Amino acid sequence: MAGVIFLFIGLAACSIGLSRRQAGMRTLTWLGVWSALYGAAQLSQSTAVVAALPHGLQSVAPYVSTAVMYLLPVAALLAFRDLSLGGFRTLVQLSTLGALAVGVAGILLFVAGRSSPDLMPYNNVLAAGMLVVLAVVAAAPGLASRFLALKDRRVLVAGILVFALEALYNSLSRPLGFPASRLLDHVGFGFLLASFGFVALQRVFANERRLLAVENELEIASRMQMAILPDGAPEIRHLRMAASYRPMTAVAGDYFDFIPVDGRGVGVLVADVAGHGVAAALIASMIKVAVHSVASRADDPAAVMGGLNRILSAQPGSQMISAAYLWLEPEQREARYSAAGHPPLLAWRQDRLERLVSNGLLIGMLPECDYPVCTLAISPGDRFLLYTDGVTDVENGAGEFFGDSRLEAVVRENLSRPPAEFSDHLLAEIDRWRPEHAPRQDDITFVVVDIEGPAAAGARPGTRLT
Repeated sequence: MAGVIFLFIGLAACSIGLSRRQAGMRTLTWLGVWSALYGAAQLSQSTAVVAALPHGLQSVAPYVSTAVMYLLPVAALLAFRDLSLGGFRTLVQLSTLGALAVGVAGILLFVAGRSSPDLMPYNNVLAAGMLVVLAVVAAAPGLASRFLALKDRRVLVAGILVFALEALYNSLSRPLGFPASRLLDHVGFGFLLASFGFVALQRVFANERRLLAVENELEIASRMQMAILPDGAPEIRHLRMAASYRPMTAVAGDYFDFIPVDGRGVGVLVADVAGHGVAAALIASMIKVAVHSVASRADDPAAVMGGLNRILSAQPGSQMISAAYLWLEPEQREARYSAAGHPPLLAWRQDRLERLVSNGLLIGMLPECDYPVCTLAISPGDRFLLYTDGVTDVENGAGEFFGDSRLEAVVRENLSRPPAEFSDHLLAEIDRWRPEHAPRQDDITFVVVDIEGPAAAGARPGTRLT
């Protein structure tokens, strides 16, 4: 019965421990192995269990019993190791290697025909010695805080004390003429195992609370980041615009914005901070503040890019940023474009697709940098697409990128779709390219701008953000 109980507990603990990877779970896994080996040892030594096995397996039972008994201290020491720190952890690791060497040698001797207990005393002495050291370390507050990864050492100390008293009683009972009790062995081991399990689960629950707190903070950060993005495009005569923004994680390093000027024109900015996660998101949020500082020069892309570079380069720990800025003034039939190490602007003009490159250095490389400006005439029917490299860098199952040529094909084949509908279609094409359930490899951001003629001047521009 004890064998079945400990084997079941061990297998259950291993299943739980292996299902998740976090602090405390590995300790739980090794405790499961320890308990399962103890249960297997009891079952392999039971004549009733061995007799119930098929005849072919009965001859294997002694080998299983010997192997399990030699490996029990190894599993125990591995559980000790995951609770230890510093020099004590090194000592436990060396003891584990010693126990493993003794165990392998003992198993080989048994297979060679020698009796199983030949080396068992050495393993027992090693395990007992480490248990005494662990008890001393756990009982001393100064040592426990320095060498053990525990929040509450009292339960572990109690479990070790109960196990030690049981072992001491069984050691002295035979010489003193008292009957030895196997039930006490199981009870003592159960107390020790339960104390280890308690401290392991404490670590798991503490880690879960930390993860929950981090997730809550990331959710708040995500809401704040979404709040700094425009909720729609401004209304500019003869322009229709739509933007799409898909962060890879809760927070992103991509940013886009619109800078309208007196209803006559608008600047469209798309930026991509190097890296991912919270650091990139903080820099992306700083771009919002920088944009307000350069808004008065919105019709001059070189001044906008230069101003952003000066402001963001001055920030401590600033990261590299690629950016593209397009100024559109439909009444004057003119557009001006400048960029900083950014993917080319895709422009459908005069019945052909152009890739416009007007790049200066990445923002943040040098405090002072000149950004070239490309000036072009615009007319009704033109379409512009600004995007981050997360659009073209999406990989399929074969490791192939979505790429520039495929993006250009999507633009050519969907010129009749309005910007909002085109945005949905492009996102659908990207989703089809990426394997199902595969995580996003980068943030995806793009802005589509259409130039419309006077007949559409009264129409409301597309203002949806997806």
